[in-house]
This record gives sequence, structure tokens and C-alpha cells, in this order.
Amino acid sequence: MCIHNMTNKGKNRVELINLEFYAYHGCFSEEKIIGNHFRVSFSAETDVETPGKSDRLEDALNYQELYNMIKSQIKITSNLLESVAFRILNRAGELFPSITEAEVSISKLNPPLGGKAECSRIVMSRKYN
Repeated sequence: MCIHNMTNKGKNRVELINLEFYAYHGCFSEEKIIGNHFRVSFSAETDVETPGKSDRLEDALNYQELYNMIKSQIKITSNLLESVAFRILNRAGELFPSITEAEVSISKLNPPLGGKAECSRIVMSRKYN
């Protein structure tokens, strides 16, 4: 798992990149039986300066808790990746009040399109109060 803390145009972000899961999303019944590989990337605007100064986990967005939340949401079978992304963003807002903005991308590897495709992807973002 690759984790990045970076500054992007003056915004402080925490990112989890290319998390890999096996899950059962799709509209075709075969997809719900056979399953597929998925990649999830999550980026959150949050305070990284306070934990940068304090060096205390309590002051930071906990990567392990964030990963566990994403994993729990990706395991809930859905017809659409849009639904999975929507749930992840909703849950992130509920569990992590330090997040002011977030983006999630979910890729289905080798989607059943009738031709060769590396992946299909949904990208969704949300601003929080």
C-alpha cells in the first residue's frame, strides 16, 4: 500500500493509492458470483500540519482506520461502482470530521465489455462542512 502526504496547490492531503480488493460488484449475475479485482484510491483534504508538528497519531487522520472503512464499504455488493463510491464518501464524512474534501476513484479491472479494456473507473468527490 502506497501512502502519500503531499501539498497540492496549497491544500494539505492524505492519500491512499491503488488499494486492491476482490469484490462482487456489477449488474450481471455472473459478476456477483465470480467477482472481480478492484482498485481504490482515496484522497482527503485534511490538516497535516498539526500532526506534522506534534508527531502524534492522535492528531492525524489514521490511515489504518481509513483503509478499514474503505475495505468494509467495498465488500458490500452493489450493482454500480457509483453506489460504492457514494457510500465511501458518506462514511468518510461521518467517521473523520477533520476531512474537508475528499475524492475516491474505483476501478474495475478487466470489465466485461465484450472487448479488451484494462479497467472501467468511477471518480467521485465531495466537500464537507
